[in-house]
Amino acid sequence: MSDQVVVDRRMLEALVCPVTQAVLSYDAERKELVSKAANLAFPVRDGIPIMLVSEARALE
Repeated sequence: MSDQVVVDRRMLEALVCPVTQAVLSYDAERKELVSKAANLAFPVRDGIPIMLVSEARALE
């Protein structure tokens, strides 16, 4: 079994930032959904977006 997890792009495109309701962009290299409006990056773990502010990484 592969360690690679397939991320459903259509699902990711339907998600918005929980803080600003802005569009998110997917960073495949870091496996994160990025909200430029909120300066936060939300992790995607095992193909599941973690949309909790407490789990988000602040962008520099």
